Amino acid sequence: MTKMIKTRLLVVGGGPGGYVTAIRASQLGIEVTLVEGDRLGGTCLIRGCIPSKAMIHAAAKFESVQSAASDAGTLGIRVSGTPQIDLAETVRWKGGIVDRLSDGVAGLLRRAKVQVIHGWAQFTDAKSCNVRTAEGDVAITAEHVVLANGSEPVELPGLPFGGAVISSTEALSLQALPQRLAVVGAGYIGLELGSAFRKLGVDVTVVEARDRILPQYDAALVKPVARWLDRAGVKLHLGASVTGYDSGQLLAEAQGATLAIEADQVLVTVGRRPRTQGWGLDQMGVDMDGRFVRVDDQCRTSMRNVWAIGDLVGEPMLEHKAAAQGEMVAEIISGKRRRFDPLAIPAVCFTEPEIVTVGLSPEEAAASGEDAITTQFPFFANGRALSMEAGDNGGFVRVVARKHDGCLLGIQAVGSHVSELSGEFALALEMGATLEDIAGVIHAHPTLSEAFFEASLAGLGHAIHI
Repeated sequence: MTKMIKTRLLVVGGGPGGYVTAIRASQLGIEVTLVEGDRLGGTCLIRGCIPSKAMIHAAAKFESVQSAASDAGTLGIRVSGTPQIDLAETVRWKGGIVDRLSDGVAGLLRRAKVQVIHGWAQFTDAKSCNVRTAEGDVAITAEHVVLANGSEPVELPGLPFGGAVISSTEALSLQALPQRLAVVGAGYIGLELGSAFRKLGVDVTVVEARDRILPQYDAALVKPVARWLDRAGVKLHLGASVTGYDSGQLLAEAQGATLAIEADQVLVTVGRRPRTQGWGLDQMGVDMDGRFVRVDDQCRTSMRNVWAIGDLVGEPMLEHKAAAQGEMVAEIISGKRRRFDPLAIPAVCFTEPEIVTVGLSPEEAAASGEDAITTQFPFFANGRALSMEAGDNGGFVRVVARKHDGCLLGIQAVGSHVSELSGEFALALEMGATLEDIAGVIHAHPTLSEAFFEASLAGLGHAIHI
């Protein structure tokens, strides 16, 4: 017998957009039902951001031990013997982190008194869906619906997932290291994971259809990453189009020549697409914007009281964007006046070294008609960077500011651990800070944040330490 549920708010998807929506709505006194067919936490927590950063951390630690085991050692530290890695044990450690966080999300939802239904929602119209659960079928009708269905990896024609051809999901769960790994796609996912596998001793080759790596970032930010890849022995084939995989070889065409790249595994990282198929979106009557669901600045779809957030509604496909949109939608449903209009959404690339961008790059500022100045401060002149071996990788903090009033338009950085500066960068832009505002803040010494302070001083014409 089908169980019937009527609820004020139905949230589809238990990822960062969905569970934040549900918790915030419940805090505001709204009755909420959340449907999730997989584990709570979504792609970012279960098979994306969190597990990949755990594996990147483990790879960096293994590389450090290897350096200490060399004849020269590192920083006066020497380790006898040859370091070994048990990838299955590393994956179990990573899985423990994921379990802890997923269980934490479940606990937060219970505490907020959100009704959670475990199963895949199949919509029959804009406000009704059926869910097949382990306990039986459930039919749900709602006054408001929030779609937070997330995204999924993109397959390449002629290179479908399966066997030796894997997505980032499978790459993060391998039980043994391949000897040779081919990475298709030199965007942030491909280079993050490719760099980690190289640190673990895998022979890594990267194939990219465009003529440069990390095409979403400008050349100055990418240069330190390219230098690390070269020094680490990662082989790059740019301007190459993959045609297939056969008998242990990845086949590609580049400049009229055929490439045959030996590879035990092929990691395909050519992007993600919104998850719009298989759950009845076509029955809901919402307008589309290309492959994404069309929404306004309040995340309203074309159907009354149907909302969509996160990866489903467009770039950037980032956890923190989805969470911010979910919180906003919950507050609008409760009667508050909100709209989604951030000045900037920070983006972080966890390559070696890391890249952070917030706001406009110098090229984007010029293209938008801004008369801007650009200044930067190198980490080779920063005491904290030097004290943790992070001063000689070409890293820097760069500030883009309007010339006539010093208002910050964009902030970028490349270097070790610069991801931790993203919050200060975003806060500065969101608060409308100027170069003088940043120069007037006393930054703790010794920290990487002093490079932001010095770059701002340089914009005013009086940097101290360079």
